[in-house]
Amino acid sequence: MKPLLLFIMFLSPLWPLGENPSVGDPYVIINKETNELAFIDNGQVVKVFDVATGKNEELTPEGEFTITVKAADPYYRKKNIPGGDPKNPLGTRWIGFDAEGSDGRTYGIHGTNNEDSIGSFVTQGCVRMYNEEVEILFEHIPIGTKVFITKNDKPFEEIAAEKGAMKKGDS
Repeated sequence: MKPLLLFIMFLSPLWPLGENPSVGDPYVIINKETNELAFIDNGQVVKVFDVATGKNEELTPEGEFTITVKAADPYYRKKNIPGGDPKNPLGTRWIGFDAEGSDGRTYGIHGTNNEDSIGSFVTQGCVRMYNEEVEILFEHIPIGTKVFITKNDKPFEEIAAEKGAMKKGDS
């Protein structure tokens, strides 16, 4: 490999993204067991939000992923519905992640035009939030933020500590 290419790869803020977040980095945990999303920042669970996940266990993929796309008033391409339209099921924000080799446009955390669905198992694989809450999350997590999706009965603090997202002694 050419020295310049190696130099650029190692200095790029996106290379490498790494396996775990650094303590203090924003981190998101989604627990399909409870249909909750935890926002971790500065090594602390800042806020827990209610969400909706997949109709069945396989639809919302489990694992650690990376936020690769963010969009305000996202376009819903499956049914050609423009962003901002009240019929748009993606709501007001899209936070896409790279699950199952996708580019962040297949799986995401997004708002909804059906707030009664929050807390339920109803999606085709995405994670739905109330529009007001996804807007808050959208403002606080940059591209490159890690998202960990799991199904278990552990508290968020314990999951975050296992993933390296909690300050030592805080879990």
